[in-house]
Amino acid sequence: MDDTKTLLQYIRHELHRFPEVSNKEYETQKRIIAFLQQYSSAQITPIAKTGVLAIFNSDKKGQTILFRADIDALPIHEENTFKHKSTIKGVAHKCGHDGHTTILLGLAKKITETPIKTGSVVLLFQPAEENGTGAKNVLEHTFFKETNIDYVFALHNLPGFSKHQVIIKEHEFTANVISTSITLQGKTAHAAEPEKGINPAKAIAEILLFTEQESINTPHTQDFFLATPIYINMGTKSYGVAAGCGEIHLTLRSRSLKIIKQKKDDLQKLLKKLEKDENLQINTLWFEEFYSNKNNPDAIKHIKSAATKQQLKIKKIDHPFKWGEDFGLFTQKFKGAMFGLGAGKNTPALHNPDYDFPDKITLTGVDLFYTIVHEIQHT
Repeated sequence: MDDTKTLLQYIRHELHRFPEVSNKEYETQKRIIAFLQQYSSAQITPIAKTGVLAIFNSDKKGQTILFRADIDALPIHEENTFKHKSTIKGVAHKCGHDGHTTILLGLAKKITETPIKTGSVVLLFQPAEENGTGAKNVLEHTFFKETNIDYVFALHNLPGFSKHQVIIKEHEFTANVISTSITLQGKTAHAAEPEKGINPAKAIAEILLFTEQESINTPHTQDFFLATPIYINMGTKSYGVAAGCGEIHLTLRSRSLKIIKQKKDDLQKLLKKLEKDENLQINTLWFEEFYSNKNNPDAIKHIKSAATKQQLKIKKIDHPFKWGEDFGLFTQKFKGAMFGLGAGKNTPALHNPDYDFPDKITLTGVDLFYTIVHEIQHT
């Protein structure tokens, strides 16, 4: 077995065994830095508390290309039983970020062994993708204010597609997504005399009806919009007391920022009306905002050329994925693209408790990223 392949499988399994959620990736950061110090010649800079920048500069002027991997895990209990299963209760790499991180570590090793001849390559190990704060925090670092970035790239492993297949799309690759929590404060009363209290049940029902009536779950159309109930809580388990408070969380998603804004305004108008009609105090908090990944046609051209040279099958999709990804903040700011790397047609879906990143596609990702560098620096 190839030594690099064995090494990368080992580090991927280590990352999988010790997952950390967004903004808590302290041990993950240490493992990344330790690997880079041992196996790469990169200039290493911590960033955004738990992230890492690994920078490779050549002796000749050229373009600066950034590759990003997300490093955080999810608050999901793992159901797998293999040896590298998560050792952290209730936390696991169920989105494959351990694999994304390993691909970038492999790229660092490859660039060290076969150095770039022109320009610079920046490897960003980014924290806190899952809660949407990582990209924003990283981009506030002085490095991004002082450095001219010519291209940015990221990949995401995609179950449901053949292993090693490269999935591409020009323009929008993922949806715009924003989350909200809505708290409703009324007044408790005896359950036998609900008329003497203010119960949020009807208002919550109206909000749920809004999510049902406004959603157009057709991602292939321009008017795609999805409002999804995430969490609901109301009252207490005290059967003599009519509920006097409630809480509901939603996510809104669309390929269009204009539609997101319009639906957000529509929801706010509904809440204002409910506050008046139901005599409630309603407070709304908006958070975890993900901007759509806008793939630049030139960046896609380089991905296609690199994939062809690696003899990989390319699949062009017709409409964006419905999930959000905070790399969108990079593609809104810089020329670049996110693309997919097939993780297997029969692989469990992302965020499922039995998902595991397939080690077989790690070197595919490494070689593809390295070939993209060569394509850009020599054209």
